[in-house]
Amino acid sequence: MGSSSRANPKVALLMGGPSAEREVSLSSGRECAAALRDEGFEVVCVDAGPDLAARLIEIAPDAVFNALHGRWGEDGCVQGVLEWLRLPYTHSGVLASALAMDKEKTKDVYRAAGLPVVDSVLADKAAIRAAHVMDPPYVVKPYNEGSSVGVYIVPEGANTPPAVADDMPDTLMVEAYAPGRELTVSVLGDNALGVTEILTDGWYDYEAKYAPGGSRHVCPAEIPDDIAEACRDFAMRAHAALGCRGLSRTDFRWDDAKGLAGLVLLETNTQPGMTPTSLSPEHAAACGLSFGALCRWLVEDASCER
Repeated sequence: MGSSSRANPKVALLMGGPSAEREVSLSSGRECAAALRDEGFEVVCVDAGPDLAARLIEIAPDAVFNALHGRWGEDGCVQGVLEWLRLPYTHSGVLASALAMDKEKTKDVYRAAGLPVVDSVLADKAAIRAAHVMDPPYVVKPYNEGSSVGVYIVPEGANTPPAVADDMPDTLMVEAYAPGRELTVSVLGDNALGVTEILTDGWYDYEAKYAPGGSRHVCPAEIPDDIAEACRDFAMRAHAALGCRGLSRTDFRWDDAKGLAGLVLLETNTQPGMTPTSLSPEHAAACGLSFGALCRWLVEDASCER
């Protein structure tokens, strides 16, 4: 964050914004603002809009805490504004944010780093509606959104392709369905935190992620030591290969019938949720780092060039 002569360093906390994940961001922002105030920071909450640059110039913060989620706030755009304004900010920079938001480009980076993934293609929405783009089972989802917004699962033996909604993007990702258990690892700086297993009654969708009781988290995951170690190693390698900074979270599927060969990476989130049901705060707590201490760490790690 750099030195500040203020008794209480001023933090501009970015939240809300125009993406499909606005409500999640507002929830994250409220939690982080309260925690940072308890840690002794002066916090100014900013609902990020077209006047963001002017607002930040007016506020003149010592650091910017980016609690935005989804496109614009998480894909390198806001990061570019903050670089231009020379304001220290949290989480990943322009390139890592843009790469990680694009799920297909993320997979290209994973492959180059020797990390295991399932096959996927980008396809036109009309083509996906017309016929199976790949043999079922497969998943259809936006390639540049998060929080499981707009996900279709096509089961094995399905006779017809999915009836993708009109409001979905024109280009979508079609990905081979990865069976097995849902695992996730947060990376903070140079350290991989615990491995969590996510248990739900069905697909880990938007409702399961953010509704109270929507999912159950087992941390540490009850998995063999070699799988836990592989998850931590793969998460660290993904964080480094994408060029992430601060906090990231990498999600996996593990087919336990196949051992280590059944472990694949799904995606890396450069700005994990910081809500009451979010995973990264749970990972930090399991390592003895309170929510307030986690937020403080992120602010103190902030810099102008990420």
